[in-house]
This record gives sequence, structure tokens and C-alpha cells, in this order.
Amino acid sequence: MTDRAPTIIRPLLAADQDHWRRLWTAYLTFYGSQVSEEVYTSTFARLLGDDGQDFRGLIAEQDGKPVGLVHYLFHRHCWRIENVCYLQDLYADPSVRGQGVGRKLIEAVYAAADAAGSPSVYWLTQDDNEAGRKLYDRVGQLTNFIKYQRPL
Repeated sequence: MTDRAPTIIRPLLAADQDHWRRLWTAYLTFYGSQVSEEVYTSTFARLLGDDGQDFRGLIAEQDGKPVGLVHYLFHRHCWRIENVCYLQDLYADPSVRGQGVGRKLIEAVYAAADAAGSPSVYWLTQDDNEAGRKLYDRVGQLTNFIKYQRPL
């Protein structure tokens, strides 16, 4: 058995744009989705922004190579005084799955939420995302909410 490279979780940097795009495109493809060039550009700029309403991004890195990402956002909640944290996108490259990359990214969001005084972190996934749900069952609590959205 070979030793695994240690996983480093760090903030997304402007220099990560090409790696981020590769990882986020793979994430979108996993969910059968795609976005316009305008959305890529806007999303990356927002991830690097300093507006408190902007998403934040973290990169998982092994041997200096980005292998995973997470995007999260703090927002107000009518049932709480403190903000809550929404973890929107989580992705680990297939080559590193099963090595704890996803867990480390989620735990980094938990730590960021705790530091911001926002202990509530939540996310959504598709019901047939079996691999992801195995991890989520270990690090989170399944709720009984069902998502609805406005028809497009």
C-alpha cells in the first residue's frame, strides 16, 4: 500500500482559477448541469470577493495539486439570531475519493461556521448520490425536509 499525500485545505486564490474551473465543471457534470461563461466568471469573482453576502471557497490540495473544492455562504435565518451556513458545492476528484478529502472540506466549513458564530451548517444532495450520502450520514444529520422550487 502506498502512502497517501496529506490533504491541505486552504482558501481559494486567484491563481487557482484554472484548477477551480476544472473541478467545478466536473461537479456540475456530475449533477447533469452546465453554466454559461458569464456564470463561471461571476461565480469565481464572487468567491474571491470580500462582500459578506458572497460565497466563500476552499480548495483541497494534495502534493500541490487542487483535488477538491467547497463553496459555502452565510445568510440570515428567521428562526435564529445568528446567521446559518449553506454549503452549496462539494466536490472531490474521483482519483482521491475515499481518502477523506470530502470530510476534510466539510469539517473546514464547520470550523469556518464556528469561527463566524454560525454553528448551523446545512446542504442538499440528490437522493441517488449514494457515495456522497455515505459520507454525509457520518458527518451530518439527515432531515425530513423536501425541496421545492419555482418552475422555470
